[in-house]
Amino acid sequence: MYDLVNQLIDSMDFSLPISQNSLAWVILMGCEHERIHLETSSVIMRMLELKHLTANAQWQPCPYSGNAPTNELMPIKGKLITLGKKDDDLTYGWDNEYGELTLDVDDFQVTKYLVSNQEYLTFVEAGGYQNQDYWTKEGQQWLAYTKALMPCFWRKQNDKYLQRNLTEEIPLPLNWPVEINYLEAKAFCQWKAITTKQNVRLPTEAEWMTLRDTIKEDLPTWQEAPGNTNLEYFASSCPIDKFEHQGIYDIIGNVWQWTESTIDGFNHFNVHPLYDDFSTPTFDGKHNLIKGGSWISTGNEAIKSSRYAFRRHFYQHAGFRYVISKTKEAPVTEINPYETSTEICQKIAQEYNPKTQYIAELVSLINTATIKNNTSKNKLLNLGCGVGRVAFELAPYFEYIDAIDFSAQTIQHAVKLQQQETVRYTTINEGDIVDFHHLSLHELNLSGRGNNILFSQGDASNLKQKFTGYNIVIMDQVLEKSYQPKQVLTNIIERLLPQGLLVIASSYCFDESITTKENWLGGIKVNGENVTGFDGLHNQLTEHFTLINQQPLTTINTLNSHQTISTLIDVTVWKKIDDIYFKVKFTRLKNKTMVDNFVFSS
Repeated sequence: MYDLVNQLIDSMDFSLPISQNSLAWVILMGCEHERIHLETSSVIMRMLELKHLTANAQWQPCPYSGNAPTNELMPIKGKLITLGKKDDDLTYGWDNEYGELTLDVDDFQVTKYLVSNQEYLTFVEAGGYQNQDYWTKEGQQWLAYTKALMPCFWRKQNDKYLQRNLTEEIPLPLNWPVEINYLEAKAFCQWKAITTKQNVRLPTEAEWMTLRDTIKEDLPTWQEAPGNTNLEYFASSCPIDKFEHQGIYDIIGNVWQWTESTIDGFNHFNVHPLYDDFSTPTFDGKHNLIKGGSWISTGNEAIKSSRYAFRRHFYQHAGFRYVISKTKEAPVTEINPYETSTEICQKIAQEYNPKTQYIAELVSLINTATIKNNTSKNKLLNLGCGVGRVAFELAPYFEYIDAIDFSAQTIQHAVKLQQQETVRYTTINEGDIVDFHHLSLHELNLSGRGNNILFSQGDASNLKQKFTGYNIVIMDQVLEKSYQPKQVLTNIIERLLPQGLLVIASSYCFDESITTKENWLGGIKVNGENVTGFDGLHNQLTEHFTLINQQPLTTINTLNSHQTISTLIDVTVWKKIDDIYFKVKFTRLKNKTMVDNFVFSS
């Protein structure tokens, strides 16, 4: 593999700057992923017993420590800020960094320094880990499980606190930043708010970016890092009063800084097909953003536009600073309150338009097939689930549903509906004039449905192995959007239990920009004969399935208030054969005995 990749690098054609559609982007992606491994591995090393590690002279920790300066608050002027990495940015970026979101940030106050070990120690010694009032419900559950009394990297011995670094344990450096998880940082802020009677909280991503904007340099352009980052100084944190910029210290580097913002895609977010599950699994409201990088952050991790998020109980080389604002709660950022992507809006309208009969007819066909064939309704796979309408309609009839779509944006909207939120979208009325719409499961008389559905972003051509053991598989307009429809069909056979049903809805309209002609199921000539999409489908499935129903349905896609497109969809229902049978018809034997249609079961 090493030789293969090197040969690829040496022989590939590419031009500078490297763009996302360049083969060289794959190499950059691999390099940046290794940088992540470098950092996360170093966190795990700090949790190992020292006997398992060997110090290295090239990785020297900071030798300076002492008492911490008293923290104070600095006023920050609010402003209108636009988040998101531009498409023409010349540095590498992960898919969640691109897009755009404009927010109005109010005036706020922020701590001059990161919270130090010494400042956090006052919280620990004030019984902060014993007082449930300071902790969120999630924090209380974490405390009950871990029995934590102090940060993970601290240890108390003979009434003295020690701190574990990469390969050594040292007396607690009071003027270094504390390293904790989000739950602990949140609890400290609550304690601080109660004791000072001020609105103390963690900063939002937008507030942190307002601070970051005061530093004009970025990794590709600075001569020397303006903070303890990029491995330019120490193999550890360092005092919180070493790197100053316009009166505030450690805006970047030293440790990552927890924010109050959960990660989500910006407007116009698109999943990158080379790593389709890098970001989307974190768009669940359970992963909070960390900003600024740490001492070991390099490459993409150390640049201004980086966006990384972790579960709230996870440890990284991460600390925090706090802000005081006009309101106690952090402002809630609605990502893309109205969906404006034409493709996504048409998909939403197509699925949830009350005038569209396609979904109702498809659901009815599926339910009828399960009843006639006495099919178990234990587990269903809905490939091409879109915004989830079919899954929500079928939810009452099945114990468990996996709903998968390649588009991360459609999945986001399906999850919003599942969480009883309102989805807002636009449709074209005429020219630049748009109509605004909103929908919820309550409005659709689907309230209470969806708790048994797991929505996932995924590629039907490359499904993870965990997606298996289904009684029914639905493939709704998946084949014509797949780059390898034959492989999709081959892979799905092993996912379906014997006697299970495979429901395929397809127009068989393949597009060469998506599917090369050699992979088309039909719409081609073979040896001068016409081969239709159904012919190709039948050839792929006939060895393992019996066709039990075939019915045409019509979908309607509204382009604008004056124009709609109707598409004929061929819906076929296939039953998986339990065993392979061989029929053997014996000829008359010499003793005049005849055995006809003798059946062997494999």
